Amino acid sequence: MEVRQLPSSQALEAKLSRMSHPPVRDSESGLRASGKFTICQVAKISFFFCFVWFLANYSYQEALSATQVAIVNIISSTSGLFTLILASIFPSNSGDRFTLSKLLAVVLSIGGVVLVSLSGSENSRDKDTIGSLWSLLGAILYAVYIVMIKRKVDREEKLDIPMFFGFVGLFNLLLLWPGFFLLHYTEFEAFEFPNKLVWMYLVINGLVGTVLSEFLWLWGCFLTSSLVGTLALSLTIPLSIIADICMQKVSFSWVFFAGALPVFISFFIVTLLCHYNNWDPVMVAVRRIFAFICRKHRMARTSEDNEQSESLIPLHSVCPDDGATSCS
Repeated sequence: MEVRQLPSSQALEAKLSRMSHPPVRDSESGLRASGKFTICQVAKISFFFCFVWFLANYSYQEALSATQVAIVNIISSTSGLFTLILASIFPSNSGDRFTLSKLLAVVLSIGGVVLVSLSGSENSRDKDTIGSLWSLLGAILYAVYIVMIKRKVDREEKLDIPMFFGFVGLFNLLLLWPGFFLLHYTEFEAFEFPNKLVWMYLVINGLVGTVLSEFLWLWGCFLTSSLVGTLALSLTIPLSIIADICMQKVSFSWVFFAGALPVFISFFIVTLLCHYNNWDPVMVAVRRIFAFICRKHRMARTSEDNEQSESLIPLHSVCPDDGATSCS
C-alpha cells in the first residue's frame, strides 16, 4: 500500500470530485469560502505587492514625462517578453509553459506596437535615454508583479480583489507619503497643490483608470494567464488611437493599420494557445520540416549507396574464360 498526500491546492478539487452532484452544489460555496485568504493574509500580500505596483506605475509616468510617447509604448510592450520568460521560470500553472508559438506571438505583438507607435510619432524631441530606461524598468516591474501574484494566488476565488487593491492603496497612503517631501526638497519633482480641475482629473483617473481597470485586468489575468493579461495591455495602444480617429477625426497612415492588426492577432493567438493546453503548432511544424529534410537526405544517401554498389559489382565479377583472372 502506498499513501500519498495531496497538496493543498488540489485537495479541495479532489474532495469536490468525490461528492455527489446535489451535495456539491450545496457545499461548494462553503468550501470555496473556507479556501479564501483571510483579511490578514490579503493584507500581507498587498503589503508586498504595493511597492512593486507603485514603482511600476511611477516608472511608466516618469517615462512619459521624459521621452516620446511612441518610444514609451514600444519599450513598454516588451513586458510581454519578460512575462513569458518569468512565467516559464516561476510557473503558477500548466498554462505558463514556454513554447515557441508563444514567443513568436509576443514578437508579433511587439512588432505591431512598433509600427503603431511610429505611425503617430513626432520627431520634435530627441530620444531620451533616461526615459527609455524608465520605460524598460516599468515593463520589467509589471512582469514581476503579475507573475509573482499569479504564483502567490493559484485561484482567483481565493483572493478578494477589491480588498487587495484597497489594502494596496492604504499601504501606499500610509508608507509612501514621505516621498512627497523627498522628491520636493531634492528638486527631482516639485510639489504643487492641485486646483479643482486637476482634482477632478485625479478622481476620474483614480476611479476609472486605476480602480476599475486594474480590477478587471487582474481578474482577467487570474481567469486566463499572466501572458494573456500582459498582451491585453498592448491593445490599449491601437484602441486609443482608434478612439481618436472616431471621436476627434484624426487621420493616420496605412502603417497604423498594418501595425494594429498584428497586435490583435497575437492577443487572440496566445489566448487560443493557453486554452488548448499549451498547443505549440510552430514547434510541430518545425519538427515535421526537420523530419522531412532528414528523410529526403536519408533517401538521397540510400540511392547514392545503391548506385555505388551497382557500379562496384562488375569490378569483382569473374571472367568466364579464366576463373582466376578478374574481368577488369
